[in-house]
Amino acid sequence: MPIIFLSPSTQEYNAYVNDLGTEEEWMNRLADAMEPILFASGIQYTRNDRDQTAAAAIRASNAGNYDLHLALHSNASGEGQAGQNQGIIAFYFPGSARGMRAAQFLANGLKAIYPQPNLVRTEPTTTIGEVRRVRAPAVLLELGFHDNEEDAQWIVSHIQAMAASLVLSLTEYFGIPFFPSSTPMPGEVRLDLGAGRVSPARRGRHPHRPTLRRRPGNGDQRVRRLVPDPIRRPGGVCGGGIHRGRVSFKYLFLCS
Repeated sequence: MPIIFLSPSTQEYNAYVNDLGTEEEWMNRLADAMEPILFASGIQYTRNDRDQTAAAAIRASNAGNYDLHLALHSNASGEGQAGQNQGIIAFYFPGSARGMRAAQFLANGLKAIYPQPNLVRTEPTTTIGEVRRVRAPAVLLELGFHDNEEDAQWIVSHIQAMAASLVLSLTEYFGIPFFPSSTPMPGEVRLDLGAGRVSPARRGRHPHRPTLRRRPGNGDQRVRRLVPDPIRRPGGVCGGGIHRGRVSFKYLFLCS
């Protein structure tokens, strides 16, 4: 499963126009809205500490092994231009092919929901720390100008739409299916010690249900179909006995 470092803004002093809130507040609300969709779509994540700085987020990201670092921000115009600019920018490091590719997927998805898609673009940068100083491929999104009335209102009223768009784009980038939600259901599997492995869902009558199969050496026979990931214990070979849990996605993880 892919894993990302999710880094919403910690800039509590960046106020939105018309007292709509702050950049920290709304970007963290966006990250909150993304979390269940990330889980449903099989993307693991680590999140920054909103009480810490961007520098702390960079250190935390670099301490792990992430497939993508995604920073969520809203923008502000320069001095003397307050309220005059609009648009979305997906920043990436110019030397990172994977960062550029992720930025393109994310920008293309946002074009479908932002009212002025011609103002959504990608842009290379060497000056933003969360793009330049992280080890993982990185994208920093400026999701509209919070000093512009139209953009600020769009942000606060489109949190769920943005969350779905961003996760959909991430699934396209990682080449995995998108699931907007998951409905946990109880499941049980009986296995001999070391006799099983997890397997993706197969096409057929129930394409979104995972199949737990025995190892190829045992004939690769299906043990039990379960409905959409569960007991999030990573690993591919399962121990013996009866395993119970709530299943909510396309893979079953039973190993400790």
